[in-house]
Amino acid sequence: MSRYVFTSESVTEGHPDKICDQISDAVLDALLMQDPSSRVACEAVVNTGLCLITGEVTTRAQVDFIKLIRQTIGEIGYKGAKAGGFDSNSCAVLIALDQQSPDIAQGVNEADDHQGDPLDKVGAGDQGIMFGYACNETPELMPLPISLAHRLSRRLAFVRHNSSLEYLLPDGKTQVSVVYENEKPVSINTILISTQHTPEVKGLSDEQAIRQRITEDLWNEVVEPATRDLSIRPDRNQTKFLVNPTGKFVVGGPQGDAGLTGRKIIVDTYGGYARHGGGAFSGKDPTKVDRSAAYAARFVAKSLVAAGLADRAEVQLSYAIGIAKPISIFVESFGTGKISNDDLTQLVEKCFDLRPGAIIEAFNLRNLPKERNGRFYRDTAAYGHFGRPDLNLPWEDVKKKVLELSEIIKDQFRGISQD
Repeated sequence: MSRYVFTSESVTEGHPDKICDQISDAVLDALLMQDPSSRVACEAVVNTGLCLITGEVTTRAQVDFIKLIRQTIGEIGYKGAKAGGFDSNSCAVLIALDQQSPDIAQGVNEADDHQGDPLDKVGAGDQGIMFGYACNETPELMPLPISLAHRLSRRLAFVRHNSSLEYLLPDGKTQVSVVYENEKPVSINTILISTQHTPEVKGLSDEQAIRQRITEDLWNEVVEPATRDLSIRPDRNQTKFLVNPTGKFVVGGPQGDAGLTGRKIIVDTYGGYARHGGGAFSGKDPTKVDRSAAYAARFVAKSLVAAGLADRAEVQLSYAIGIAKPISIFVESFGTGKISNDDLTQLVEKCFDLRPGAIIEAFNLRNLPKERNGRFYRDTAAYGHFGRPDLNLPWEDVKKKVLELSEIIKDQFRGISQD
């Protein structure tokens, strides 16, 4: 019997790097809402009393970036008396945006392999490799460790925003270690939560007393509610529960650490349980395959697992700048496939259109849904881009594709059992 412990982490929306991801995607949302053809590559930097946005933008939109950035920072929780040393109203905001390189624009506007099909016209915005992953460990077909870490981070932010735990400040991290036996999760070994807080907590000023109070509150208000509906739940008598291991966490956010867009790529994806191509998502318009093709790869992997073709599936795509069709497609099922990896790869090549133009059209990545009030990409910028039960994301909706795959399998691979 194989036995191991696997760990994944998440961070809250007030983590310095996540502030930057949300600012970058707030800029992207605002530009696409006015001009769906906008080309955007926006990076953000935060430090004590400072926010800088830089990068390349080509757009017809007119946006008050300073107002937008201050609003985004304030909504995260860095505003007023509980700003935690970084205040949306008083921090300096610098804008340094250039226009997209014409060399890149040329290849994106007219793909080198364009042969008349309108969806061939959009070339990949860069070269690179992207991975998508899915497994049957959770209802959303995500690995359990990252799913649990995100649950805890979202709940931590929830009890801060609704003032259930009024001493909490925006910065925070969660980490979950899950025990696996024979490749299946069986128990939760350790939960770690580090959360920024006020110097005094419920009238307590002693460091040890504060830590004990926070530990009790987080178990009752965060851990228990966030995991109540799970079949594998933490056990207070068995699961190690670590809170603010250094003793206190008062100085946090950009006052404690500088933040940059794109530094939480493992938090954004599968918690280290699957490979990563290295490209970040936030601040990039959908012609950038770092983002759109990673969404498509997740869609493919989730479709294969949801259709019962594998218990685990990892999909690799590769692209060349200015060329529409992927350079390569590879599917790995880790020995869990109901058909071979070669057959799975051929099935993906037949059933999924993975050109950037087709991905953008299938997921409607340029025309943002009006009901989201201009917060489509920004909502993905904290708590993960995949397996989001709280968001209706198009790359997570695989019902139609599963039906299509099932019909093809019946015709093409007769005699193969389906789950």
